[in-house]
Amino acid sequence: MSITPGGVCQPGTTRENKTGGWRNFRPIYHYDKCIKCKLCELLCPDMSVILRDDGFYDFDYDYCKGCGLCANECPVDAIEMILEEK
Repeated sequence: MSITPGGVCQPGTTRENKTGGWRNFRPIYHYDKCIKCKLCELLCPDMSVILRDDGFYDFDYDYCKGCGLCANECPVDAIEMILEEK
């Protein structure tokens, strides 16, 4: 990591390191229930919830760790956590 004059450095990122490989649970969307409230996108700590052109969402499973925050906070239970199959 290079540091500029004044000791300022670029913020870190995990985009280079795919972190979803050790997930135990996988989120699954039920699009028929989704009300497009955006809570899942806002609450995902890994920015793994991706907005589609039609206003619904998909998951970036390369980075999703399966924490379940999206499913726990969804007001209409449009996200279900299922056991990850390897």
